[in-house]
Amino acid sequence: MTFDIHKTLLSVSINRCIFHSEADFQHAFAWELHRQFPDASIRLEKPVATKEGVAHLDILVQSGAALIAIELKYKSSKFSAVVDGETYNLRNHGAQDLGRYDFMKDIRRLESLSESHPGAIGFAVLLTNESGYWKPPTTATTDDALFRLHDGRVLSGVADWGSGASEGTKKSRKDPLPLRASYPLEWRDFSSVQTGNGSVFRYLAVPVV
Repeated sequence: MTFDIHKTLLSVSINRCIFHSEADFQHAFAWELHRQFPDASIRLEKPVATKEGVAHLDILVQSGAALIAIELKYKSSKFSAVVDGETYNLRNHGAQDLGRYDFMKDIRRLESLSESHPGAIGFAVLLTNESGYWKPPTTATTDDALFRLHDGRVLSGVADWGSGASEGTKKSRKDPLPLRASYPLEWRDFSSVQTGNGSVFRYLAVPVV
């Protein structure tokens, strides 16, 4: 089974350049996987046992001995458009620091899967029209500096909050995230929907082997 995450995302973008929600994105992605691999088992939100507990994976693809896990995130800034007669009113998710933490937690979850299931391949994918995710920060002293996902950065080591992060910010996200490998980040274009602020969507796809 040969799987190319970028080819799959390109195919998704040709059919759907924008999504109402993360669930909408996940469904479109899973449908494209089914189209590419009609004989594979494709499951959404399937629990899988790992050494660190049960991981509920967004999408799990199984074909023979091949096991591919995909975690998807969709973070939007406020944007409205009509595409193919369908109206999209995206809300502003904000809280990019929490979005970054959650994405790195996806990578850590996929590492745990690969450690428990040798040969498994994982992909953490983030699709967004919020440029703050892919642009470098203007200062290096932010409390979420170690969770930054800007283009060209390499994720490695242990990511933790800065000393100034409030308890409210860290609520349910207090644990440091130790990564066992290094991950260079490369953002790619997904789609351009009409014009204006928030009209450009880009994605980050991080392979975890």
